Amino acid sequence: MGLSIGILFPLRLRLWLGKLLFRPLGPSTVRVSWHRLIKGPCDPPEVEAMQYVASHTTIPVPRIYAVHTQENGCIYIEMAYVQGGNLHSAWSGLSTDQRDTIFADIKQHMSSLRELLPPTQGIVSSALQNPAYDCRIGARFYGPMNHDEFHSLARGHLCMEDVALFLGEEVAKVHTARYQTRFTHADLAPRNIIVRGGRVAVIIDWAFAGWYPEYWEFTKAHYNYFPSQD
Repeated sequence: MGLSIGILFPLRLRLWLGKLLFRPLGPSTVRVSWHRLIKGPCDPPEVEAMQYVASHTTIPVPRIYAVHTQENGCIYIEMAYVQGGNLHSAWSGLSTDQRDTIFADIKQHMSSLRELLPPTQGIVSSALQNPAYDCRIGARFYGPMNHDEFHSLARGHLCMEDVALFLGEEVAKVHTARYQTRFTHADLAPRNIIVRGGRVAVIIDWAFAGWYPEYWEFTKAHYNYFPSQD
């Protein structure tokens, strides 16, 4: 009964009550019941990615119950709250066997993600071939575009003739090589991997996900901290 009444409350009231009754989950995420949370404002690529991955793989993604679009266009995603702790916080308390099992889970889930077939090779876009977003590139949406256009955007449209001189030979090699297109989470940090009972319970925060050159997952992983004491 309480859950049904809660759903009937206006979104702003539910968010206010959630902040009052539950501990904060993050700057944009509010738990609104024992089994649900609301995240927002969000961008369309996050909704697209979560729905696409849920319908095309067995990767554990939070179940979406509703997408609330406000009059100003802001999107709030109402999704399942999954019990557990993030891998960053849980790491020191895990046994060696648990760590091995979690790594095996991550490897399996990433393999499933990379086995997804792109709509077109060489594309950079959201899951549904709409504009994508990644803070690594900038504050604006971009695409759909091809890999060459993406690389030009990533280097600030610096001419290829000048890339080696100003950015180095390695960047020049990366921006002239040919790549397969793979579906990419693009923020696979330990804070976004929720574990419970020594297994991966859910993978969260799909805001930057979409179709990218095959190396982008690896590149973005280097922008995130991972415990390195072991």
